[in-house]
Amino acid sequence: MALEHFVRKGTKQLRYGYTTGTCAALAAACAARLLLSGYAPEEAGLMTGKGIYVELPLEHCGLEEDSAWAGFPKDAGDDTDVTDGLLICARVKKTDGSEIAIDGGEGVGRVTRPGLDQPVGEAAINSGPRAMIEEEVRKTCEELGYEGGLAVEVFVPEGEETARQTFNENLGIRGGISILGTTGIVEPMSEQALVETIELEMKQDGLAGPCLVLTPGNYGTHYIEEEGLDRLFDPDGRPIPVLKYSNFLGETLDMMPACGIHTALLVGHAGKLIKAAGGIMNTHSRWADCRGEILCAHCALAGGSTDLCRRVMDAATTDAAFDLLKEAGLLEDVIRSILDAIQEKLDRRTKEKVRIGAILFSNVHGTLGKTEEAARILDEWQADGAGTEKKEEEQ
Repeated sequence: MALEHFVRKGTKQLRYGYTTGTCAALAAACAARLLLSGYAPEEAGLMTGKGIYVELPLEHCGLEEDSAWAGFPKDAGDDTDVTDGLLICARVKKTDGSEIAIDGGEGVGRVTRPGLDQPVGEAAINSGPRAMIEEEVRKTCEELGYEGGLAVEVFVPEGEETARQTFNENLGIRGGISILGTTGIVEPMSEQALVETIELEMKQDGLAGPCLVLTPGNYGTHYIEEEGLDRLFDPDGRPIPVLKYSNFLGETLDMMPACGIHTALLVGHAGKLIKAAGGIMNTHSRWADCRGEILCAHCALAGGSTDLCRRVMDAATTDAAFDLLKEAGLLEDVIRSILDAIQEKLDRRTKEKVRIGAILFSNVHGTLGKTEEAARILDEWQADGAGTEKKEEEQ
C-alpha cells in the first residue's frame, strides 16, 4: 500500500516513503501478535516521528515451532534508494524476564568499527529504529496481557547482496544493510526540483536583504539555533535569514549573485562540509565520500605520523578521526588547515562575487572552528544585531 503523502519540490509533487526502521517496527509488532495470540493481523500501523501515520497490509508472516515472523517491503516513495522494495522482517521468541531484546540476523549488518550509532559488535540497527521497535512490541504485549520477555531478531533476506551497493563496507558495517530512520519517513529528493526550490527561496531572501546564513540540513539548523546564529542582523539592521541547501553547495554558491546575495556565512557539520576542502561541491555520499582522504592529507600536513595518518584514514566517521587527532594533539592544527582549504575552494567557486566564510562543527566536539573571513563576517553581524536590539529596547 503506497503512502499517500506528498511534498512539492519546485514544480514537482513527490511522494513520501517509509524507512527500514518503520518496516522493522511494524514487522516486530505483527510477529509478537502472531506469537502471543496465534493470529496475524490483516494490517498494522504506527505513528512516525514525522507525524505521519503509516498503515500497511500484512502479506508476509509465519508461525514457527517456538517463534513467529512477519515482514513488510520497504517503500522509498519517489526517493532514489537501493533498499526500495526490500522485505524487512522480524522474528520474535519468548524469553525469561521482561526485557525486549533487539538484535539483527540475516542481511542486517554488524558494526566492526567504533564511531557509529551502535557499538562494535552490535547489529547495525540505529537507536531511532530500536526505540520504535521496542515501543511497538511493548504496546502489543500490553494489549494482549503478556508480561514476559521477548527476543526480536530483525532480518532482511536480500540484505547482504543489497549492502554491496552501499557505503556500509567503508563505514565498517559488514554482512548486510543498516536499519535506519530518525523520523520513520523517507522524504523524496528530486535534484533539479530541489535546486529550483533553493533558488526560489534565495531570491525571496535576497529581496529582504543581501546577507544569508547557509547550512546543509537539520544538524546545521539545530546548531544555528543553539548558537543564536538565527538571530543575526545585517548592516542595515535587517534579520538575516537561514537557508538550507541540502547537498547542492556548488549550485547554491553559483546562484547567490543573481539572487542579490553578496555576503554569506556557511555553517556545516564536519561530515558534510569537510568535503568542500577537497573541492567537492555536491556532498551527497553517492557522488563522493573523500572525508578520510581529506583528513589524512591534512593530518600529514600538520606533521602527523604515518601510523596516525593510517588510523585517521581508516576511521569510520569524522568524529572518530577527530578523537584520534585530539589524542595526538593535532586536532586544532588539522582543523585550521582544513578551514583554510575550505575558504580557498569557496573563494575559487564564487570568483570573489560573494563574500563568504565557513564555520565547522560536530555533534560530538561542538564548534571546531571558523575561517578568518567567517570570524570577520560574524563580528560585523553580531555588532549590528546588538545595536539593533539596543535601539529596539530604547524605543
